[in-house]
Amino acid sequence: MKMPLAPVDRALRWGLLALCVLVFVFLLVPVLAVIPLSFNTGSYLTYPMTGFSTRWYEDFFTSSRWLPSLWNSVLVGSVATVLATTLGTAAALGLDRMGGVARQALNALFLMPIVVPVVVIGSSLYALFSALGLTASYLGLILAHALLGAPFVVITVAATLSGFDRRLLSAAMSLGATPWQAFRRVTLPLILPGVVSGGIFAFATSFDEIVVTLFLAGPQQRTLPLQMFDGVREQISPTITAAATLLFLVSLLLVVTIEWLRRRGERLRGSAVE
Repeated sequence: MKMPLAPVDRALRWGLLALCVLVFVFLLVPVLAVIPLSFNTGSYLTYPMTGFSTRWYEDFFTSSRWLPSLWNSVLVGSVATVLATTLGTAAALGLDRMGGVARQALNALFLMPIVVPVVVIGSSLYALFSALGLTASYLGLILAHALLGAPFVVITVAATLSGFDRRLLSAAMSLGATPWQAFRRVTLPLILPGVVSGGIFAFATSFDEIVVTLFLAGPQQRTLPLQMFDGVREQISPTITAAATLLFLVSLLLVVTIEWLRRRGERLRGSAVE
């Protein structure tokens, strides 16, 4: 029989709930405030709204500046995600087989792009890529974004591998599977949610990156965040609110996908143990 909560415990629970609601409002209200402004008929980013219109979305999808920047973000983000996911997964698998000081040192090295300030990374990559002739090129921008996204893949795949039952590999090998077959048919399906989640984080990192892009991108490689930055600096246009709303929807879709993959991974690990 469930015991009723004491008055102090009940008050503490309601207080924590109220605190969570306040934090939730504090985090989301500034983001959600942009969405109604993207449908405003006026030319100023102010409330109250003067009317409802989709003119800023029409301007976004017909502009010779905004739409190409969106396609650049999708192109660079997609290729960088594939590269970061491949390298990050391989690094996580390698770290999982290591131990001792070497593993700790390499793990810290792989996580450096997260710890080091982005402006330092951008200036360093600019100096390096200038010598290699990779500035103002898609290749240089893709490599830089892959560098920033790979640590997130390493983290998520390593977390997935921590709950991996290695007896499944031994069972597969005892049944005649080669190491590659065991990896492809046993390891990869079980860690796939972590791999895909890491890829999503890498794509989100690339899609939102602006500091490194400022150092490396040329006129033909302008991404959406860079176009938004220039739009705010040069002339504040309500089209920025339409772009911000689209970025918010992309982020929301990525968060929902990650949560679905997390639950799917838990179900897969549970069924594998059974």
